[in-house]
Amino acid sequence: MITVMTFNIRYGQADDGPQRWEVRRELVIERIRAADPDLLGLQECRADEQAQYVRAALPDYDFYGVARGGDGPTALEMAPVLVRRSAFAVVRQGQFWLSDTPEFAGSVSWDAMFPRTATWVEVAHRPSGDTLAFLTTHFDLMPQAIVNSARLLRGWAARTAARLPVIVCGDFNADKSSAAYGMLVDGRTLSDAWRQAQPAVADETTFHAFGAPGVAAAIDWVLVSPSLAVAAATIDRARRAGLYPSDHDPVVVTLRLPAAV
Repeated sequence: MITVMTFNIRYGQADDGPQRWEVRRELVIERIRAADPDLLGLQECRADEQAQYVRAALPDYDFYGVARGGDGPTALEMAPVLVRRSAFAVVRQGQFWLSDTPEFAGSVSWDAMFPRTATWVEVAHRPSGDTLAFLTTHFDLMPQAIVNSARLLRGWAARTAARLPVIVCGDFNADKSSAAYGMLVDGRTLSDAWRQAQPAVADETTFHAFGAPGVAAAIDWVLVSPSLAVAAATIDRARRAGLYPSDHDPVVVTLRLPAAV
């Protein structure tokens, strides 16, 4: 059994007043430690003091992430992968940009507001020797960019799944009625771990803008190959005296590896 977590931790320079990073960062680490993930995908983690804090607070994880680039203060944002060293050995790792030229750092296409990245690792499970691929990403806000990013990611997932089981997670900036969701969750290459473990009527919203009314949306997903059996899935809605860990709630999924099914 392995545990996977996806968590948009909200970028550290955001002017969030009482919910600013310096106030809630300990709560972010507390929720990660509570989930105890073997594989962790983050979004909006800046390649500055924010990433330094996360790495120092989680010394038992290998951290892989590349700043998305571009102009302005958002250039340092990453969608990094963290791998628990005792559970997995990293075999390969890399990243690509969500664009027509995914190999070019900082590239932007499809009217996207910002460069966007996907970070992946191929890992070997130390106890069993099983290998799999794990990817985290953060889609843009613009509709055309979301659809084309899903198409690009679907191609990556299909190619990779021909060799290895695949786990894809992230903040997709689209809900589960969207074309992007339908494109990725085809039931053959990838399926939605939450909906395997929970009834379709269960509350699957993750984004809440620090509890703002009327904005809740299910835009953070964990998608898995059919060979990975979903044992459990939860959305961590922990709060502490009005303080939120982030403007997103993390999704936590427990999986059985193929050899254990």
